[in-house]
Order: sequence, then structure tokens, then C-alpha cells
Amino acid sequence: MTKPVTISEWGGDVPPPWVPVDACTLPTVEQPVRVAEFDALFAQTLAHIQQDSAVGARFVLTGGADLVERAQRLADRETGCCSFFAFTITPTGADSVVMDVVVPDERAEVLTALVQRAQEARTGAAEARTA
Repeated sequence: MTKPVTISEWGGDVPPPWVPVDACTLPTVEQPVRVAEFDALFAQTLAHIQQDSAVGARFVLTGGADLVERAQRLADRETGCCSFFAFTITPTGADSVVMDVVVPDERAEVLTALVQRAQEARTGAAEARTA
């Protein structure tokens, strides 16, 4: 089955970003790579999402022994270019992590988009495993 190609303002087969251009200092050329990193993390490790408010969400991740470091490095890099994100990475077991994400009220739509991407990545990964 062929997936449709998204042609975005970024050009080419690039998923639309969840962060508005005015809020991100990551060079444009690197933004699709970062989106792909989050997609891969969520596709490979996302077990559950809980969003209790418009500005806070909890991502429960399960994976290998390097999961804590992987999630923390990605969160640190994202905070470096989009400083409004607040990530807290908490190990909850030998191979599980909770990633809490909080944004300010004026960036609630960014968190909504991140949660949606995470759900899509998890669903896509599950569909690929059963195909």
C-alpha cells in the first residue's frame, strides 16, 4: 500500500511541523530530521498518552536499556530550539520512561499537534506490524 505524500510549505515529502516558524530557532533544513526523530521514538516506544489539560501531556514509553538517554537527548535538543517546551523524563522501570511535556497557554496548539503526531506514529507502527 502506498502512502500519500505530503507536500508542505517546507517542500518535498516533509511532514508539517508542530511548532510555528516564529517559535523555533532550529534551522529549517534540520526541522524535518527532528520531526522524524520524534516520529521514530513514538513509533518504536509509545505505550500510552495521557493529556489532562491543553498544556500538559504524559507519554509513557517502553523500549530498550538506552530509552532514558534517548528520550532525554531528544528532549534536550528540542528544548534548545523551542525553549517554551518543558520536558521531564522519569524512568519508571528497567525499560520504561514517562515523558511529561508542558507548554505555556499560548502554545497549547503545539502540544495538541505533538500528541496527534505521537498517536499517528504509534498507529502507523502498529499497522505496519500487522500488515
